[in-house]
Amino acid sequence: MKSLLIDADKCTDCLQCEMACSFENEGVFNPARSRIKVFEFEHGRRAVPYTCTQCDEAWCLHACPVEAITINAATGAKEVNAEVCVGCKVCTIACPFGTVNYNEDTGKVVKCDLCGGDPQCAAVCPTGAITYVDANWTGYQRMRDSAVRADGGAS
Repeated sequence: MKSLLIDADKCTDCLQCEMACSFENEGVFNPARSRIKVFEFEHGRRAVPYTCTQCDEAWCLHACPVEAITINAATGAKEVNAEVCVGCKVCTIACPFGTVNYNEDTGKVVKCDLCGGDPQCAAVCPTGAITYVDANWTGYQRMRDSAVRADGGAS
């Protein structure tokens, strides 16, 4: 399995990932409709792309009362079936990372589905800040290890 690896140090805040995502999934070039977001910190001096981590625990999947979120066997992505989704938003509350979003236009939730195994955010990223790599290089433990390093192990 593969997943997205994000290297915030390489992000230039160009928003190409947001544009590609919104076009791939919604048919429009509109960052507000993207499933990946670039957050700015330190008054724009640092930018961090952020999207669903496709976590093994998948709180969104387990929280859905109608089982609208399923695992794509080919990609491992946790995908929302819009035909089944009732728009209750329980999954948005369950996600500890805030990467499941409610679409006001459709009344359904949306989240990254890895573009069926060809994530466009990674394909267009000019600096390599977003890459699609073997899943062993990403995930919750990697984020925890990074956080411990960042605060000097104070946690």
